[in-house]
Amino acid sequence: MKKITILLPAYNEVETMGLLEHSMLQVAEQNPGYDWEFLLVNDGSTDGTLQQMLRMHNSDARFCVVDLSRNYGKEIAMMAGFDYATGDAVIIMDADMQHPVSVIPEMIHYWEQGFDDVYAQRKSSNEGWLKRKTSQWYYRLLQSFTSIPIQQDTGDFRLLDRTCVEALKQMREVERNTKGMYSWIGFNKKGITYEQQERQAGASKWRPGALVNLALNGITSYTTAPLRLASILGLIVSLVAFVYLVYIIVVTNVCGEPVQGYPTIMVTVLFLGGVQLLSLGILGEYLGRVFNEVKRRPGYFVNSYNGKRESNEHHSQDLSPAS
Repeated sequence: MKKITILLPAYNEVETMGLLEHSMLQVAEQNPGYDWEFLLVNDGSTDGTLQQMLRMHNSDARFCVVDLSRNYGKEIAMMAGFDYATGDAVIIMDADMQHPVSVIPEMIHYWEQGFDDVYAQRKSSNEGWLKRKTSQWYYRLLQSFTSIPIQQDTGDFRLLDRTCVEALKQMREVERNTKGMYSWIGFNKKGITYEQQERQAGASKWRPGALVNLALNGITSYTTAPLRLASILGLIVSLVAFVYLVYIIVVTNVCGEPVQGYPTIMVTVLFLGGVQLLSLGILGEYLGRVFNEVKRRPGYFVNSYNGKRESNEHHSQDLSPAS
């Protein structure tokens, strides 16, 4: 019998734990032809989320609990989930249950037909106009920068074959953009659609700062186009400055007309200063990510697994430099 893991990262979702438990048991009951594992990853919650997870594990061994040592963020929580998942396929869902379980049989159907990555795309969104538009513009910008196909209106709600999971487990960077990784690893993909459900309890943990950081990770992780853009911008500015220099020489020495000094100098200095700061900012974004990666720290530490203290050696990776 094939085994399917449902990966559920959670941060301060104590109010949705009851609905989550009911939904997972419903999935297992309606799909009896598979062995089910419900992998709950507690991402450093400060409410009663962990206690509810352990209660669910004690009442049903199919619920497994990975308790991270602190709040690392959803990207790292999913990384831990990939390490601990034991299923032949892994379905990633949000713990707030906005992802409908009714889509799971369709995902399994296409997986059984040979697709390795069955990703779900929202038919519509309940998000505000500004957030929807900025998301659309971001994905268009990212797609224009990279040759890797990027799925729009697609998040982490998907089924991944064990082949995809093993590929993702080899990618140990800590500055992660998993949505881009799904596209980068390739394999046989299939898209399906779903209607996102209303959140039944709790509040969204995503904040504007976290979304901006995720967007920057997406751009800097999969393309060096911003660096090339800074070089092109610098070249254009240099050419414009040279042409303007020739103009000043001609106006001053040939035509004999005085050139106003202060406004010209101020405009030039401010413009060139802005270009330099922009270029340094782009370089800084890439350099900061390089700095975080070269330290080669583990992506996360686990406090306990199913309530038992972890040694953090079971899922350690070989971080020694290649010889």
